[in-house]
Amino acid sequence: MIDLLVLGAGLSGLVAALRAAEEGRRVKVIAKGMGAHHWNAGTIDVLGYLAGDEQPVEAPWTAMARLEDDHPYQLIERDAARAALTWFQTLTARCGLGYAGADGERNMLLPSPAGAWRPVFLAPAAQAGGEADAGRPMLIVGLEGMRDFYPHFIVRNLTAAGQPARAATLPWSVVSAARDRNSVQLAALLDEPAAQQRLVSALKLVAQPGERIGLPAILGLHRHTEVMAALQRELKCPVFEIPTLPPSVPGIRLTTALRHELERRGVRVEVGMEVIGFHAEGDAIQWVETATSARPLRHRAAAYLLATGGVLGGGFSSDPGGRFWETIFDLPLTVPQDRTQWFRPLFLDPQGQPAFRGGVSVDSSFQPVDADGRPVYANLWAAGGALAHADPILERSLEGIAIVTGVAAADAIVRERDFEGVRG
Repeated sequence: MIDLLVLGAGLSGLVAALRAAEEGRRVKVIAKGMGAHHWNAGTIDVLGYLAGDEQPVEAPWTAMARLEDDHPYQLIERDAARAALTWFQTLTARCGLGYAGADGERNMLLPSPAGAWRPVFLAPAAQAGGEADAGRPMLIVGLEGMRDFYPHFIVRNLTAAGQPARAATLPWSVVSAARDRNSVQLAALLDEPAAQQRLVSALKLVAQPGERIGLPAILGLHRHTEVMAALQRELKCPVFEIPTLPPSVPGIRLTTALRHELERRGVRVEVGMEVIGFHAEGDAIQWVETATSARPLRHRAAAYLLATGGVLGGGFSSDPGGRFWETIFDLPLTVPQDRTQWFRPLFLDPQGQPAFRGGVSVDSSFQPVDADGRPVYANLWAAGGALAHADPILERSLEGIAIVTGVAAADAIVRERDFEGVRG
C-alpha cells in the first residue's frame, strides 16, 4: 500500500506530492483532468488584491494581516509560508525553470495579455523582464494574424499607464509556414534553431537601441531556456514574454517540469481517473475508487490529500435545488445551502462571490473538520483551491495558496502519520 494518495493534479497536488516524495514517502497522484495551470499565466500570485480595494497590493506579507483569521494564509506561520515559496523556487530552478521576484517582499507589476498591469510575486525569468519601469522602454512584437495577441492594443494600454512602449508586427511566416497554429504549436516550432534564427533576423530589423523586446509567450516549449538564451545573445538586449490567452505555454512548461520531477522520483501521475466512490471504516478512509471502462478501480493508501480545487476546478458541484457539495467525500462546505445566497447582484462585486469563497474548513494541520471543529477523517488532508475562507481569483492568490498549503499539508502528513506502522 502506498503512503499518500493525492487527489488532483493541479499545482497544489503536484507540489504536495513532490514534498512528500522528497521525504521518502511512496506517493501516487490521480486526477480527472490536467489541472488549471494550462489556463493560467505560469506566474505565482501570492496576494494581489484585498477584497474591496481597487489598488493592487504592494507588499503581500504585510497585507496578509488584513485577511480574516480563518483565511488559509492565517493557518501558517509567515516564516513557514516564505520557506515554502523559497523551496518552490529551488525546485523549479532544479527543473530548469527559474522563477524570479522583486525582492522577496513586494509584488512586481507585469503586463497582462491586454497590456494592463497585474501584480505578481514570482514569475518565470522570461516574464520578469517585463516589470513596469518608465526608464526602460518596451518594443511589443506580435505576429500577423496571431490569435489573441494584439501588440498595438497592448501598447495603447501600457502607454496610458505611463510605460514607454511601441508596437511592431512580424510576418507569420517568420515562425510557421502553416496558418492554423495555436500558441503551444508555435512554441514547439521555436524549439528549432532555424525558426529561432528567422525570428532573430526579423527582430533585428525592427528593434532600436535601448529597448527591451516583449513577445508572446511562445519562446520554446521543451527547450525554452535555450531559446531565451539564444535570442538575448543574438539580439544583445533584454527579451521577455507576455502570457497569451489559453492555452498557456508558461503554465504547460511548469506542469511538465513538475511532472518530470515526480517521474524522476518514482511518483506516478494518472490522469483520466474520475473518483466515483470511497469507503471508510470508523474515522479512516480505506479506499477510493475510480471509473474505468469495465469495473471501478480501487486505490488504497495510508493517507489521502484532497487537492481537487473549488467549484471552478470541479472539486465542488451544485444543483438547481440549492445543494452545493464536495464531489468525492461529501465534506461539509461553508458555501450557503441557499442558491439565492451564492452570488451578489453585481457580477464583478468588489467583495467577490460567496460561491467562490466557500469551501472545506480545515484545522491547523489542514485536516477537513466538521461544524464542531473535529477532523472528519483521521487520514484525510486538504490543500489549494478546495479550502474555505478565500477567493483566490479575486485576491490573485491562487498559486500562492496552492504552494503554501500544499507544502504545509504534505509536511503535516509526513509528521503525523506512522507510515512504517502502516507498512508493517
